[in-house]
Amino acid sequence: MSTARTAVCALAVVALSVVAVAQGPGVVRVNLASPWVELHSARVRLLAGAPAVKSTKAYLAGVEITLAEGWKTYWRTPGDAGVPPLFDWTGSTNVATVKVHYPAPQRMQEPGAETIGYKSAVIFPVEVVPSDASKPVGLALTAEFGICRDICIPAEAKLSLSLLPSQLEGDASPALVAAMERVPRQQASRRASDPELRRVTASLDGSAPRLSIEARFPQGGRGGDVFVEAPKGLYVPLPKRLPDAADGTLRFEIDLSRGGNARELKAKTLTLTLVGETGAAEATWTVP
Repeated sequence: MSTARTAVCALAVVALSVVAVAQGPGVVRVNLASPWVELHSARVRLLAGAPAVKSTKAYLAGVEITLAEGWKTYWRTPGDAGVPPLFDWTGSTNVATVKVHYPAPQRMQEPGAETIGYKSAVIFPVEVVPSDASKPVGLALTAEFGICRDICIPAEAKLSLSLLPSQLEGDASPALVAAMERVPRQQASRRASDPELRRVTASLDGSAPRLSIEARFPQGGRGGDVFVEAPKGLYVPLPKRLPDAADGTLRFEIDLSRGGNARELKAKTLTLTLVGETGAAEATWTVP
């Protein structure tokens, strides 16, 4: 798959869209969303609303991307090819922190490569903590991401949205809450429906360096998958699923000879994302 960045770059600038919806006598709920930015075989917009947990003073926003049939976009680590999304919040006002979350992705087969990402549509939830919760927040986003089919087309969109203090007391957007539910949970807070990392071993020396991973998935793990990330941009190939163990434990193996950097992984902390049909979880493991 070609990732020629010179192919097409779509650039658009949009402003705030506010829609007031009557909820009964004297009650009005304000839904906030920027207008859609139309791109090549995709469109993108900003959403915003109240926090999912009312005791927090962080807006729950989101970057929503919808894709034409047969097109895809990528996770924060795209796999063997592809373009990871970049979110630049420079220019935002009254913002203390902005944290983008990544919903559980899927493995995607492409000509000559395996990639990680999303088909059809995805909402990246965003937690926005204001510097002063009594004042409006002005979100300004430059989003860069790949929209890909047989080739990958780099796209850029500039989006803006104002968040109002009154929103912090309202109800969270069901779409944004659903997107947060798709974000892998840490192992310490995983649910019964989430996968559980059981064991990781590494063999980094010799002609066949590899990582071996064992995990338990609810409901037998049909469709279960694991994605491994290393720090400092070190490439880790996608795991291959091996025959399940006799007790139903799922087993995966990574051929580290493909990356050519096995010894560089020593003492590095890896992030493992486990994705199943009923949930997703995230764990870390430090290579000996």
